[in-house]
Amino acid sequence: PMRPVDHTIPLVPGAQPVSRPMYRLSPLELDEVKRQVTDLLAKGMIRPSTSPYSAPILFVGKKDGTLRMCIDYRGLNATTIKNRYPLPRVDDLLNKLKGSAYFSSIDLQQGYNQIRIEASDI
Repeated sequence: PMRPVDHTIPLVPGAQPVSRPMYRLSPLELDEVKRQVTDLLAKGMIRPSTSPYSAPILFVGKKDGTLRMCIDYRGLNATTIKNRYPLPRVDDLLNKLKGSAYFSSIDLQQGYNQIRIEASDI
């Protein structure tokens, strides 16, 4: 769906595309890559890319014993313009909540996958 803001990845001027080779994966992990990628394609959460950039994947075990697929974007991160906006201190934020009567909490399931990417960055 359309969103008011699309995420973009600002690159350092003149940065060359980063393409890293795949990490070695076990046969079990290769099967899991196929399963997860097929599932994400079917759900429309990802699509084939012709980007000159590539990043290797790895897996991290979850508490329930399943595997979480992670992408190692350190190569891409090295070519991005850093956002230097300072994050607020947690104690300052908590002080602002002092005396409040209501608090809200949300759980964004697969929140990372809900971020729309600028078309030029795909």
